Amino acid sequence: MQTIFIMVKCELGETYKIADQAVQTEQVSEVYSVSGQHDLLMKCYLDESQDVGQFITEKIQIIGGIKDTFTLITFKAFS
Repeated sequence: MQTIFIMVKCELGETYKIADQAVQTEQVSEVYSVSGQHDLLMKCYLDESQDVGQFITEKIQIIGGIKDTFTLITFKAFS
């Protein structure tokens, strides 16, 4: 299982709609509203064989109201 974080810039007034739609996506574990340059932070779990770029373009960026995304790919979790 691979974990990625997607930071999302939203069109004005679309943040809650985007968050509601994103959490319905199977691989999206959590969605947080955040301050700063981005509006949302999505935590996603993908199968090792799943293509990250394809997931982002076909499952996330198609959500209406998204202006831009920035993806962080993780390597190791420390606990």
